[in-house]
Amino acid sequence: MFELAPGVYAETSFYNSNTGFMVTSEGVICFDTPMIPNEAKAWRQTIDETSGGMPIRYVVITDHHRGHCLGSQWLSDLVIAHELAWKHMRNYGENFKQRVRDSFKKFPEIRAQFHDLRIVVPKITFQDRLTIVRGNRIVRVIHVKGHTPATSIIWLPKERVLFSGDIVWLDQHPFMTQANSAEWLEALKLIKKLDPKYIVPGHGPICSVNELDYLIDYLTFLRQRTKNLFDAGLTKQEVATLLTPEMRPWFPIPSKRSSKIESQIRSGIGRVYDEFRRAREAEQAALV
Repeated sequence: MFELAPGVYAETSFYNSNTGFMVTSEGVICFDTPMIPNEAKAWRQTIDETSGGMPIRYVVITDHHRGHCLGSQWLSDLVIAHELAWKHMRNYGENFKQRVRDSFKKFPEIRAQFHDLRIVVPKITFQDRLTIVRGNRIVRVIHVKGHTPATSIIWLPKERVLFSGDIVWLDQHPFMTQANSAEWLEALKLIKKLDPKYIVPGHGPICSVNELDYLIDYLTFLRQRTKNLFDAGLTKQEVATLLTPEMRPWFPIPSKRSSKIESQIRSGIGRVYDEFRRAREAEQAALV
């Protein structure tokens, strides 16, 4: 665990995603959660030991994906998220829970930990920005979209620490299945403007704004190549087939995950292609 500023902590060793918390004079505010139940329970113990047993006032999640929200049941029932995240999570029923369990079929010891999975649906939502004030601490939650329509970042302005969620990827291909690349680039520009001392990404090592340029280059290259091929009249499938080999070398890909990552890259290319397709359709509709 890293103490990034007095009373502000981050953990990057959990199975699925990074998490953190802030100790205030009125209790603890958590930022995202560990996905694996035993890790979430251990994290709760760490929080209690570090804070001297202070209550957890809120859990703020950066999006609705399972890697960020499933550990809330071990932390607090008072979850804060963007309104679109709430709309997704309120529909997480038994089928969703079973998919979570089934994703660990090869790891039965982990799968068994989800037998009593309970979804904590956000009780506080917002649309643009939300400011939390506890004691002399300020937390700003900013809706940025990009990774998903519901994605937010968590900014601690006094401490200059930013929890970016999945807007920042440093060591692997970004997950773009629900992405909008133009919004994603705008979110990265905002983060650079805020100029945090530390960025805690959704996955991977803690970094500064200096490490964002490679991801910006990745998204910019992906957009430009996709647009060129789209303008040339290629179909979405044709663009994905041509462009996937160009995108693969940008980040290392473990051999065991090669096919899955390639499918993920193709999905991201398809999302970008659809951005340009919708833009052209809007232009054509405006001419009618």
